[in-house]
Amino acid sequence: MFTLEGTETFRQEIRKSRFIAAAGPVSSEAAAKEFIAAHSDPAANHNCWAWKIGQSYRFSDDGEPSSTAGKPILQAIEGQSLDGVAVVVTRWFGGILLGGGGLIRAYGGTAATCLRAAAKVPIIRTREATIACGFGDLALLQTRLAAHPAAQVLTQAYTATGCELVAAIHEDRVEEIRQMVADLTSGRATMSRAV
Repeated sequence: MFTLEGTETFRQEIRKSRFIAAAGPVSSEAAAKEFIAAHSDPAANHNCWAWKIGQSYRFSDDGEPSSTAGKPILQAIEGQSLDGVAVVVTRWFGGILLGGGGLIRAYGGTAATCLRAAAKVPIIRTREATIACGFGDLALLQTRLAAHPAAQVLTQAYTATGCELVAAIHEDRVEEIRQMVADLTSGRATMSRAV
């Protein structure tokens, strides 16, 4: 799975109608709504859109015939194995009707071309784990976790006997980090099961 590195735009004219697609990464439904609002043009005839984040998705035909705009945009996102992405395709009507099939090709094609041109980055799934350690091991653990590309310390809270670090760890590297924590502290520090 991939997401977009940043915002990408693409413009084309189809039978005198102008289409502009804007695609970008989003991390939540609220962020998707903000992206759509920021890239819609109230002066245009239609601002059709779709977004997908994990299992959640939404799309809108914005006045075009049902399933001729939003759904083809969503299919363009899914067809390129993208996640965490929102796309808005804005249309200024040029006076020539495109018909259902023409609209599907225009909206889906504009979105797909925009997405193909965008720089993509892999999505790395993480799990949160709590690492409990004594004061004597804290500095070494902080240094090694900060230097490890598969771990990121999110929070730390001091306890009576030491510290609890909450870290985001790449899903496929959890056991490696667990072993590193045990080796560095000779088993004194513990890492809770990553969730």
